[in-house]
Amino acid sequence: MFTGIIEEVGTIKKIVKGKKSEVLEIKASEIMDDVKLGDSVAVNGVCLTVTEVLKDGFKADVMAETMRKSSLDSVKAGSHVNLERAMKADSRFGGHMVSGHIDGTGTIKKLEREDNAVWYTISAESDIMKFIVKKGSIAIDGISLTVANVSKDSFKVSIIPHTLKATILGEKKAGDKVNLENDMIGKYVYNFVNNNRDTFENILLENGFM
Repeated sequence: MFTGIIEEVGTIKKIVKGKKSEVLEIKASEIMDDVKLGDSVAVNGVCLTVTEVLKDGFKADVMAETMRKSSLDSVKAGSHVNLERAMKADSRFGGHMVSGHIDGTGTIKKLEREDNAVWYTISAESDIMKFIVKKGSIAIDGISLTVANVSKDSFKVSIIPHTLKATILGEKKAGDKVNLENDMIGKYVYNFVNNNRDTFENILLENGFM
């Protein structure tokens, strides 16, 4: 489990590609003081398992399904990535509950500066958009953000200078892909209601609401 508060921007040092998978070697320093073999680290919002601890970073396997679902298929040596260790039970919970299980990717359509902030308009497929609500939470490349506006096939977030400086969002441009994870509470509620639709309809009918 993660919070969506990025701890460090790391750098991809090396990629060993398999047929449909890859092994990432990631350079990092700030998060490495207590990272151990088998720990979970969110890399651009994707929960990966540390398979080897290095002097200046770590290695992690990326399986085929993760390659299909996320933007990790487009990183290369030298790419910067957002890093966050799994949250501790006694830590402050500054963002929102982020699982590190990406729902898919979106595309940055437009960037607009407004005073000290930058508006990002991001398009996404309908199976992602259906869970996005105004003033709700979403994780973009692992960053916990608040949705400011929603349309049929896109949404907007406003990014403050600190976030632009402390994450890779400041490097992004129109046309770039980003990893998206919908708010998990919203997904659970949506599935619960849909899987029990008949029961809810009967309750509404019995109480004169339909």
